[in-house]
Amino acid sequence: MHPLSPALHGAKSLVVVIAGLSWSTLSRVGFGTFAAMVAVLALGATVLSVVSWYNTGYHVVGRELRVYEGLVWRRTRAIPLERLQAVEVVRPLLAQLTGLAELRLEVVGGGKTEAPLAFLSVADATALRTRLLDLAGRVPHAVAPETATEGPPAPVGRPLHTVTNRDLLVSQLLTPQAFMLPVGVAFVVAQFLSEGSWSFIAVASTVTAMAGVLLQPVRRVLDDWNFRLDRDGDRLRIRNGLLETRAQTVPLNRVQAVGVTWPLLWRTKGWLRLRLEVAGYSAAEPDDRNRPDRLLPVGDLATGEMITAEVLPGVVVSALPLTAPPPQARWLRPLSRRVLGAGLADRVFVVRSGLVTRQLTIVPYARIQSVRVVQGPWQRRLGLATVHADTAGGAGAAALHRDLAEAWALAAELTARAHAARLSG
Repeated sequence: MHPLSPALHGAKSLVVVIAGLSWSTLSRVGFGTFAAMVAVLALGATVLSVVSWYNTGYHVVGRELRVYEGLVWRRTRAIPLERLQAVEVVRPLLAQLTGLAELRLEVVGGGKTEAPLAFLSVADATALRTRLLDLAGRVPHAVAPETATEGPPAPVGRPLHTVTNRDLLVSQLLTPQAFMLPVGVAFVVAQFLSEGSWSFIAVASTVTAMAGVLLQPVRRVLDDWNFRLDRDGDRLRIRNGLLETRAQTVPLNRVQAVGVTWPLLWRTKGWLRLRLEVAGYSAAEPDDRNRPDRLLPVGDLATGEMITAEVLPGVVVSALPLTAPPPQARWLRPLSRRVLGAGLADRVFVVRSGLVTRQLTIVPYARIQSVRVVQGPWQRRLGLATVHADTAGGAGAAALHRDLAEAWALAAELTARAHAARLSG
């Protein structure tokens, strides 16, 4: 790793140490003793960071990345590059100030980000990312790329779309959190005026509660700032972030599904949001902020269809065939039955759901790993069943509350089309 890595890790530890020592400790022991405690703990954290840095490294052997770490307990992780799904170059704020970057790998079946290499110089991180992706895509005895694909290859580094920061800000203002904030402020002010109480605890608790309400939209603005999407041959390059910049590279042949979302308040402006499902991180990260799967944070239908066609050629979002479940499904979904839908297109399986937040999930047949027909107790009484199309490590798609005979026929057709798509691919 870069020689400055211990300094960055030590700075993180220093912040944790200072946050852990409360103000009550400062008042009891005095400023001098408090500063000495912080210095000793920070020095210890820095020494541990230096020792960790000295015993951490990586080695590319053939088509395998090996990461070595540990002093007392030596650990070596071997990551086959054919399992590589995506590679990110992440630059937190301190890394930006020092010209460094962190490389994060996403692999098939990984419960979390594999082998985060922190920290490297930006040039080294970019070169290593390119090398790993080239090795991951190199299949022995494969057909040359010019003859394996139909039509002319896409231009290198072709820009697809850039999200304006103005649209990003407006989209986050059109969220339930933003709409509820004025109501909360008015309630608190009215309470203070009626009671005449302006205690520090009341003010602090109110500010903390409002900060928690705004945390998610503020994070999304910071994470998706200057969002840019490019096409580089058979890969997508995604760049975004303000305080922490990300440069993500996703091979198109690793995409498992595409999700389209229409939040309720965005529909007045005709906006939607696109996400990728890539095996390795789609379902592994519970925190949406740490899931680098955003394909389009906000955009209109034309932009969404253009980007979807780049990822899934031949797919037009507004022209996908969808059929509603049978009438008896209204007993299970009385309000949203007409919204539910499922259909088989030429190359993809598509399902629709959501009454308040409309969602569309598009799964290529070649990415379907298994097909399930599930019946709950109430579905059995009504002669209904749900058909699940599972993908590698992701949520897949589920056609809810279909007629039982239709569900079995749909499952058989999905199985046949998935098998045929894998053979032709």
